[in-house]
Amino acid sequence: MPAFTATAPGKIILFGEHAVVYGEPAIAAPVQSLEARVIVNPDITGSPGEVQIEAQDIGLAAELNQLEPDHPLRAAIAAVVSEEKFKDLPACQIQITSTIPISSGLGSSAAISAALIRAFSAFLGQRMTNEQVSQAAFEVEKIHHGTPSGIDNSVVAFQQPIYYQKGVPLEFLSISSPFSILIADSGSPGDTRKAVMAVKEGWVKDPDKYQGLFSEIGSISARAREAISRGEINQLGPLMDRNHKLLQELGVSTPKLDHLAQTAREAGALGAKLSGGGLGGHLIALVNDQVETPWERLLEAGAASVFLSAISGPFQSESGGPEGQ
Repeated sequence: MPAFTATAPGKIILFGEHAVVYGEPAIAAPVQSLEARVIVNPDITGSPGEVQIEAQDIGLAAELNQLEPDHPLRAAIAAVVSEEKFKDLPACQIQITSTIPISSGLGSSAAISAALIRAFSAFLGQRMTNEQVSQAAFEVEKIHHGTPSGIDNSVVAFQQPIYYQKGVPLEFLSISSPFSILIADSGSPGDTRKAVMAVKEGWVKDPDKYQGLFSEIGSISARAREAISRGEINQLGPLMDRNHKLLQELGVSTPKLDHLAQTAREAGALGAKLSGGGLGGHLIALVNDQVETPWERLLEAGAASVFLSAISGPFQSESGGPEGQ
């Protein structure tokens, strides 16, 4: 029996974070240079139900049944097969690796869940569709983040730029003119769960104010979609700047993220904003062909790392096939 492997990309939110939780649209895209990888190897010497999981990045080496019922990795496998059938699973070893930084707003948890769900379902001979993988990963995201929007699992499962809105059919973005963004690590881990809860508390206390902020963020996402579809990339810069200002008003930015955003603009970026849950994590900056100056200035301003990512159409990655094919 062959080994099965699956990968899932990182993701970046271009517009609409937090407001998307309250029904407004958002835009997100896969980050091709980052990925989670899962390999499932059959263990011909093991007994049924012996599933070994190794995730060196988080220092985990354990049997499936040793994990707590609400452990995300256990939940991901339970999304493929019910826990009642764990004892009947073919013996195997699962290796999980990821180049996606944890707690960074780059979709690490969703990517690992999607890759694990896809690889393990293929190993069992019951390949899941992109929609099934996305829905299963969404259930695991609830463990990580409490009340996720659904955007992370959608991007990493379908591996395409999307325009996402709760309760509305998923829309894949047509990108007529690819563009580039710099992604800068602020050096402080983000905390999506804490940020989401803080925004919720503010919304409960002052619903009119927060609903107004959400509505304007949603309007920005809609305008950005039109600009992207027309190839009018320069229009995205001011929209990013305004989106960042609104996220500041929601209380999810930090002085470091604000400083990096201003540094990027002064160095020639067309626009900049935090990306993801906030309270740390990453900043994105829209750039043209001249990327060296904003790149260097961000590092000088204290960014832990900076890399360039192209935003283009769909891409293909390994998805549950036998290893080596």
